[in-house]
Amino acid sequence: MNKTESRTERLERCLKAADDKPQSAVAHYNLGLAYQKMGRFQSAEKAYLRALEIDPTIAEAWVNLGGVRLQTWDFEGCLEASQTAVKLRDDLVLAHHNLGQAYLYMDDAKNLVKCTRRVLDLDPDHPQSHYFAAVGLLALGNAGGAERHLARAIELGHRPTPEFLRAMEKAQRSKAERIQISEIAGGDAPEKPKED
Repeated sequence: MNKTESRTERLERCLKAADDKPQSAVAHYNLGLAYQKMGRFQSAEKAYLRALEIDPTIAEAWVNLGGVRLQTWDFEGCLEASQTAVKLRDDLVLAHHNLGQAYLYMDDAKNLVKCTRRVLDLDPDHPQSHYFAAVGLLALGNAGGAERHLARAIELGHRPTPEFLRAMEKAQRSKAERIQISEIAGGDAPEKPKED
């Protein structure tokens, strides 16, 4: 029977690999993954940056760098890393999703919708992207489009926030007045950074 490696054991293994092979981009990338799994986002960011210093063509490292920056409320940094990931590999769903989340928190509904559309091109059944497409479209005054995406998100198992549902009702009554997307998105915002 194989024993599953604990997060601590994985971190120790990855630290050793990075020490043994300091010029290995893969070793530093894996170290970043181990830190990220533990919620140690600042350490993960450093490991991803080291991996990218060694090999700047690892699209997945750019994606994860964007993800940890999103978790630490560094939306500009998330945007930069995610844009680089998309330039390297336009087929990575998570890169486009992270990019959209950065735009969400930067109150850029137009680019949020653009990113969600790309995610949905790649994965038509991505529940979060249907939801955030609805959020962006509602913010742009397209209540009909928002309703369609919201219905699909719910069908796929995504639960809208009460704030968003109230905003939808208000928009339906007032024929889609301009609203701030950060006020209606609800859900899980990035957590406050954890100390390393």
